[in-house]
Amino acid sequence: MTQLTLVLTEGNTETEISVTQDVFIIGRLPECDLFLPFSGISRRHARIIRTSSEMWTIEDMGSKNGTQVNQTTVTCAQELYDGDVILLGNVTLIVDFTTDLENAHSKYLRNSETNSHAVTILRNVQELQQQWIDASNINGKNNKEKTIARLKDLVEIAKNLCAAASIEEIFSQVQQVVFRYIDGIERLALLIDVDESGNLQLINSAIKNASGQDKLPTDGNWISRSICQKVFTEKIAIQSADTLSDERFSSEQSILFKGIVSAMAVPLWDENKVVGVLYGDANLYSSYWDNNEEDELSFFSTLANLVASSVQRWLLVDRLKNQEVIRKRLERYHSPAVVQQLIAVTGISDGRLPPIEREISILFADLVGFTALSERLKPTEIAELLNNLFEEMLEEVFTYGGTLDKYIGDCIMAFFGAPEPQPGHADRALASAKGMLSRLQSLNARNCWDEPLQLRIAINSGKAIVGDVGSSQRLDYTALGPTINLAARMEQICPIGECVISEATHNILLDKSHIQEMGDYRFKGIDRVIKIYRTQMIS
Repeated sequence: MTQLTLVLTEGNTETEISVTQDVFIIGRLPECDLFLPFSGISRRHARIIRTSSEMWTIEDMGSKNGTQVNQTTVTCAQELYDGDVILLGNVTLIVDFTTDLENAHSKYLRNSETNSHAVTILRNVQELQQQWIDASNINGKNNKEKTIARLKDLVEIAKNLCAAASIEEIFSQVQQVVFRYIDGIERLALLIDVDESGNLQLINSAIKNASGQDKLPTDGNWISRSICQKVFTEKIAIQSADTLSDERFSSEQSILFKGIVSAMAVPLWDENKVVGVLYGDANLYSSYWDNNEEDELSFFSTLANLVASSVQRWLLVDRLKNQEVIRKRLERYHSPAVVQQLIAVTGISDGRLPPIEREISILFADLVGFTALSERLKPTEIAELLNNLFEEMLEEVFTYGGTLDKYIGDCIMAFFGAPEPQPGHADRALASAKGMLSRLQSLNARNCWDEPLQLRIAINSGKAIVGDVGSSQRLDYTALGPTINLAARMEQICPIGECVISEATHNILLDKSHIQEMGDYRFKGIDRVIKIYRTQMIS
């Protein structure tokens, strides 16, 4: 008894289906013996029957898209042989009597070598565009009328593309024109190199004459990635009326297993760079492309050139919007110069700075006597005072390239040395502290407040984890670790109107002038003695 196995491939996964019953139904209904819930598959698509002579035959059951065996449409019961390729809509099955998929694939390719219908065209896109719009290449009245109609549509789509506000609108315009004029395309896809990494992302896709239930997989596994990548990388246009017989593509198993018989792909090229690919294919041999030679490919390529400019504009607008969102968020913590550097150097794509370990200097600047001050002032007066004070002090942080971590009540927490490494971060932190104290002294002299204000400032240096921490709803760019905890403790022993630094900070300062040793101290939660230094402020 001959055992029949059907081999179905989805993506990189191969599934073997053993046919054990004499009548085997294939279709989109769950009760079918082989359930294929894919677009292009009819409810009861085809059946395989074991004959009395122990042979297997296949019959189409009146399906919408038909059944093919080795590219020949099945019109009556057709006998199956080892290595035959069955095409049902967009699904390909390989007949396996040997349980050797490689042998079945090789046999099919050998049989395909004699196929006289195989036509593949590879052309430079510049030559194609000029060829199509050159009136001398238009043969006959009908072709001329057809080309004029297409030109009118291209002019119209150019206007509509300029007005398109989204990538969905752009694709909708393209879809209408392609399905109206290129009969050999059943499925259409727009792929774009969104992040300029060279990786094409599927942006949108459509099926010709699709019903509400006909939807293409959003992962794009139905697309020939080898064809698209060749088009994108080499800046060429490809049209193949029979990909299965073309040795350049037949080695790609997706061509065989995904049911891609004819395909057309052109680069989205605006004479400066390729930003994506416009791709179309069908699961039937396109004799129409044979008859029209390069005309369809030229038109498809010209259309893609129009689309390229709109896609470039969409990418630019999208990037500018993302950069603006990122910029506004980063400017809460960094000076404008640092923000520009972050956007240019780190290539932030989603507004997040991932936590990383950095050598930093952390600064705490605390307002002295704030509790007593709060008792004497109204809440609105307190808020106004803090806003004015923080605005002045933050100028000194940003002047030396520091990053604002947060405001903790009446305290400013800032650090130097992150997100980008900063040579001399300890000297930057100390210069910022001196600038704060000097600026506050000047503000007090000008009677900017009802009474003089004083700060205590503490600086510690060491390793810390720096980055965005929080939930998807709320993120804070902050520094974490023992280095930060020690600096917070040190602020409590700082003399009024002065700045204290740890031994770790003192050791890495380039300029140690006007610094005095203050003594050894112990702090809660820290099991070692910490040597503290104080800075002398120069009037």
